[in-house]
Amino acid sequence: MLKITHLPAVALLSVAALASCQNAGNKTGIPGVTRKEIPKSKFISPPLVTHIYTADPSAHVFNGKVYIYPSHDIDTGTPENDNGDHFNMKDFHALSMDSVGGEVKDNGVALDIKNIPWAGRQLWAPDAAFEKGTYYLYFPVKDKQDIFRIGVATSKSPVGPFKAQPKPIEGSFSIDPCVFKDTDGSYYMYFGGIWGGQLQRWATGSYSGPNGSKTDLQKDDAPALTAKVAKLGANMLEFSEKPKDVIILDEQGKPLLGKDHDRRFFEGSWMYKYNNKYYFTYSTGDTHNLCYAIGTSPYGPFTYKGVILEPVQGWTTHHSIVQIKDKWYLFYHDTELSGKTHLRNVKVTELKHRPDGSIETINEFAK
Repeated sequence: MLKITHLPAVALLSVAALASCQNAGNKTGIPGVTRKEIPKSKFISPPLVTHIYTADPSAHVFNGKVYIYPSHDIDTGTPENDNGDHFNMKDFHALSMDSVGGEVKDNGVALDIKNIPWAGRQLWAPDAAFEKGTYYLYFPVKDKQDIFRIGVATSKSPVGPFKAQPKPIEGSFSIDPCVFKDTDGSYYMYFGGIWGGQLQRWATGSYSGPNGSKTDLQKDDAPALTAKVAKLGANMLEFSEKPKDVIILDEQGKPLLGKDHDRRFFEGSWMYKYNNKYYFTYSTGDTHNLCYAIGTSPYGPFTYKGVILEPVQGWTTHHSIVQIKDKWYLFYHDTELSGKTHLRNVKVTELKHRPDGSIETINEFAK
């Protein structure tokens, strides 16, 4: 989660446009937002659903069908601050569709915060996996001491309901879990997010508390704080090892530095494999890029290669990348429906690899 100090110009324009429009009836299912208020040609992709606000989409193909596990944004009236307390989500909905471009079904609440025994507040971006007849939903939520931990819930259905384990994953912390299955059947979890995501509070190996470093951004000439990776145990419910750093290198083979805001990791890990190479993808946070780095091992190191998605309307950016039949797709979010930073909507667009394995940069605004 990010420090919020400004909105990109396009977001401010959108807010003004929405405010100036006449309410012609609630055609989106979200109070105060109508389809007539949204420019038809401004964006390359429409929201996948318009009856609720959604963000941070983790997409997977299970049994030939596409399932999307997003955050569920709601407006609780929590005042905005730079720790992201106004991102005060309470549950998850599981979305599904037979194919990209087809009808998207909201399968209802998959997991509610009130059914997570150890949870306190703020149910942030999830991910999912399937192994040996069981579906696993991984999620970050603050515990009753207001510390982000990562939990796991299970179900026999990809849309839930999911039953949460009584405790968080031992040794877990921070936010944004991404669970990757390698071709040898091994599973790895990538996680972490600085600032409101609290990753910087664990820089010394133990929790420093709310009075610890708020962010690593002031350490400009030191290697940037980075994501963590840990192999999962056979039961999919625990780490089989202590988390390791995900090292991202520049073209000279040196770790990216804290001052490299356009390229260094901030949050939103996503791992996938293409042509036998490992693609570690992530958000740069306060510079709003989705970037990628390539390595030859799930542990890295990964060499920075470029930008996947340029800044979208809104502040946060968080994504997933998945192959569906013979094409690859980027699932992402912006704020087309609301124009507000904490009320987002998920989208999808095709992602294209060049012959050398590099990714064509996407701009979400229609030309």
